Amino acid sequence: MTASGAAAFTAYDGTRLAYRTHGSGDPLVCVPGGPADSVYLGDLGGLSVHRRLIVLDLRGTGRSAVPQDTSSYRSDRLVDDIEALREHLGLGRIDLLAHSAGANPAMQYAARYPDRIGRLALITPGTRAVGTVITADARRELARLRAHEPWFPEAFAALEALIAGGGGGDHDAIGPFFYGRWDAEARRHRAAGSPDNPEAVARFGADGAFDPEATRAGLAALRAPVLLLAGEFDLNSPPGSVAACAELFPDATLVLQRGSSHYPWLDDADRFVAAAAAFMGLPGWPG
Repeated sequence: MTASGAAAFTAYDGTRLAYRTHGSGDPLVCVPGGPADSVYLGDLGGLSVHRRLIVLDLRGTGRSAVPQDTSSYRSDRLVDDIEALREHLGLGRIDLLAHSAGANPAMQYAARYPDRIGRLALITPGTRAVGTVITADARRELARLRAHEPWFPEAFAALEALIAGGGGGDHDAIGPFFYGRWDAEARRHRAAGSPDNPEAVARFGADGAFDPEATRAGLAALRAPVLLLAGEFDLNSPPGSVAACAELFPDATLVLQRGSSHYPWLDDADRFVAAAAAFMGLPGWPG
């Protein structure tokens, strides 16, 4: 049996933060990307059958309140929200899963509080927190793997315009690159999952948000096992950058999910859940 619900707690600065729960079993704290409403994560393709997902709405998104101090949208400041959630849950250590941009505060949290991490799963992670550089050529190379698909010409032209900068390019037009299949389900997911707080997005990476050298040093002391899962076609978090990130951890498992892009639990739920469950060492899965 699984269950779901919603709850809230108070962060260090008095901001009321919300989270949703899915499933039953040992808790797994989940940090979304964006910053966007965490609803786009769903139940991570059915991972809630194996773990009780505790899905945080980052401040200013979803059901969480807008903070008085908007500089607290910075990635490094979100670390304090993860710690406040751990304290609220009464857990000595947390298993932590983060997607996309959410991997940045998750890695910063692990670097700051290495003894409070049980396991860390980074799903198609953003890597700004550790200073990994993603080149335009790397994105183009991945994009061309989809050249046989009917939507490719328009999407690739939009990608080139975005790379060129100058305000050109259509972010909506590159949407197909972020899914292993550009079907009706993917279109619905794309429409529902866009960030709805531009200020939270803009301030997430503001000056001072990242100190890659310090984060790398902190992660070198992390003894917890870490899963890094990359999507084969993911332009946002290319497999090469995820592999480079994996080298920063003493105990890392790198998984490439074939046929998937930025949302692997949507592209192939069975394969995604099998990889995550195996990493978590769940009964019935190879650990």
